[in-house]
Amino acid sequence: MVRYQIALIALLFGIFCQPASAQDAKPRPVARLITSIVPASMVPAPVSSALVEPNAIEKRAFEQTNLARVQNGLPPFVWDSDVCRMARTHSENMSRQGFFSHVTPEGLHLRERARAAGIFQYAVLGENIAYNQGYDDPGAFAVERWMQSPKHRANILSPEFRAMAIGSFVAPDGSVYLTQTFIRR
Repeated sequence: MVRYQIALIALLFGIFCQPASAQDAKPRPVARLITSIVPASMVPAPVSSALVEPNAIEKRAFEQTNLARVQNGLPPFVWDSDVCRMARTHSENMSRQGFFSHVTPEGLHLRERARAAGIFQYAVLGENIAYNQGYDDPGAFAVERWMQSPKHRANILSPEFRAMAIGSFVAPDGSVYLTQTFIRR
């Protein structure tokens, strides 16, 4: 038997690469929300306090992102384990459900996915996503491409963010999905 969980989806949210402020993360009045049924398997588990170490792809993307920040006179990001869990879930869901978007097929945006992952307290939140296949260094390649895109580059070089994590998922066909999530708590 599949368990279902009610997910609250905000009506208005249209910026995918732009940071979301904490003010927007506050619960909205019921009259301004839509409810939809989402299978519990699609909603990330609550956040654990355990440290999550980056895998090889995530570590390489994290290092390349921090290199870009330092080269641009910014402090490096701190790794955030809670954000990593959320990002890994999104990357895996994109692969398994066959979509490539900041919004899940169920309509969950970044802020809703953060709440579902147990991340409630933050000042600003942002995200970059990537997909590639056939590259020896998929993490570095993703960062290289993000740095060529004005909106993705803006997230990487934003002084607003203090911490970040990459969540990767490698599909059976070798395609790599990456979710880079930025946060300032």
